[in-house]
Amino acid sequence: MKIGKKEFEIENKTYIMGILNVTPDSFSDGGKFNNIENALRHTEKMINDGADIIDVGGESSRPGYTVITEEEEISRVVPVIENIKKRFDIPVSIDTYKSNVAKASFNVGADIINDIWGFKYDRKMAQITKEFDAVCCLTHNRSDTDYINYMEDILSDLRQSVKIALDTGISKDKIIIDPGVGFGKTYENNIEIISKLERLKELGFPILLGVSRKSVIGITLNLPVDERLEGTLATTVFGVIKGCGFVRVHDVKENKRIITMTEKLMGRW
Repeated sequence: MKIGKKEFEIENKTYIMGILNVTPDSFSDGGKFNNIENALRHTEKMINDGADIIDVGGESSRPGYTVITEEEEISRVVPVIENIKKRFDIPVSIDTYKSNVAKASFNVGADIINDIWGFKYDRKMAQITKEFDAVCCLTHNRSDTDYINYMEDILSDLRQSVKIALDTGISKDKIIIDPGVGFGKTYENNIEIISKLERLKELGFPILLGVSRKSVIGITLNLPVDERLEGTLATTVFGVIKGCGFVRVHDVKENKRIITMTEKLMGRW
């Protein structure tokens, strides 16, 4: 898979998407990086620690988050993306479900759209992605937890997102899927989707796993958000073993080390 100017050998390796929240209210690091200099310093640190992609988000998606206008979101993310692309040679993802934000981000060099609604919230998203020949990460999400057959429903929902992409003309080699841990799921649902990640391989696309510091870890270990590193690392190891091509994390250095060790034990290099 080619993202930006870089090739990703997803069949034999798990890559790191480093999280850069330029928001005042992110559940984990709100307000830390919501100015350009702090954002660039943190980006440089994540790259030095082993990040392969930087994922920029301008609106929190934590439970109970405040929806902001497209204009506000654009004003947060576009200067950061533009400066990252000028200073660093690394693919950049924009974490948004709004087509105008996506378009503004693509215009300054973003390479990936990371849509937590899997192209189902804003139907212009797929067309914008196609126009810029970008990669898309389609996350499973729904507004309720009324599943009939949980895993089959997950797969069906993701197939719908993939169909939107393909019907728009986005090529198969530009699609990543995300099980959507924490989105439209109960605690038990989250545990089940992580434990059965291999089922997503039935769809035939690279998988991105994003569990870093999330509530499923906090509930399991009874820990606050700033003490969930070990739980995150456990899910990362699980993701590597289950064949995920990408993990989206806050703590890049620790995740890079554990991925390297796990891949060595698996005989990947």
